[in-house]
Amino acid sequence: MSASPAALLDVHAHFLTPRYLEAAKEAGHVRPDGMPGWPDWDAGRHLDLMDEWGITTSLLSISSPGTHFGNDAVARALSRHVNETGAELTRQYPSRFGYFAALPLPDVDAALDELAYAMDQLNGNGVTLQTNAHGVYLGDSRFEPLLAELDRRRTPTFVHPTSPPNFEAVSLGRPRSMLEFIFDTTRTVSDLIFNGRLRQYPNIPWIFTHGAGALPLLAQRMEMFHSVFSASESPSPGAPTHPSFAEEISSLWFDIAGTPFPHQVPALASAFGTERILYGSDHCFTPPAATTAQLASIHAAPQPADETWRALTTRNAHRLFPRPPNP
Repeated sequence: MSASPAALLDVHAHFLTPRYLEAAKEAGHVRPDGMPGWPDWDAGRHLDLMDEWGITTSLLSISSPGTHFGNDAVARALSRHVNETGAELTRQYPSRFGYFAALPLPDVDAALDELAYAMDQLNGNGVTLQTNAHGVYLGDSRFEPLLAELDRRRTPTFVHPTSPPNFEAVSLGRPRSMLEFIFDTTRTVSDLIFNGRLRQYPNIPWIFTHGAGALPLLAQRMEMFHSVFSASESPSPGAPTHPSFAEEISSLWFDIAGTPFPHQVPALASAFGTERILYGSDHCFTPPAATTAQLASIHAAPQPADETWRALTTRNAHRLFPRPPNP
């Protein structure tokens, strides 16, 4: 590493507000996704940590469990609150923070309204969705009006994992962020592909987290099952050839929050290339010491040819966002 490592653009950072925390706890999310409790967040402290880590800009978002806790009207108001807070943070610190707007799915009409307000009035850098909304995955036909509008607008769409349906039966009492988040990312990408949504709405820049979850290992397996179950379907003469699962997945963007080295990023790069890999800290849900250790692993890892992972991920981020916050 050089004495002055490349500045990072962090696409996976979170913020919280007192009102959001109060609403989440009132709805029963006292231990979010099985974690011991909620982290603290403060803009000034976050900026100090960014300086320590060499992060120039962080794109903030609301993490799981999102903003819809069962009541449509409450979800609309809570989404508006966190989005206006995110916009105010970007006005206060225009070179340091951007934000992804929260949408109150599964209320599609409200999500469309909030998308328009956040992008047209608040100048959001994109939107954030959960991998499922009350058990409905993103490839479901009920969400097509939203996907069509995201496609029309070419809106960067950051997808954060959340607890799957019936998590009590599979998480074994452990935090769902340990395993279930990884598999729910994989599940929602497979749903988008099997339902044809990536081909149907090709202009959505999708961003998924944690090194693509289990996708590098399972893409070939999903393709095998797809080919077996579609073998009886005879394509019409002259019908276009569908891209492979690996090709479709390669059109997505992935951050490397979590434990990127020594194994996960090499598997991701081998499966889908490096041109859509982004940096993510997952702070404040990832504590400062863990983020410091994550960055140390990135610095110590074998670097890409003729550059560094820091430079590569930040260059990719600047390709993705048409108007990212810049110093």
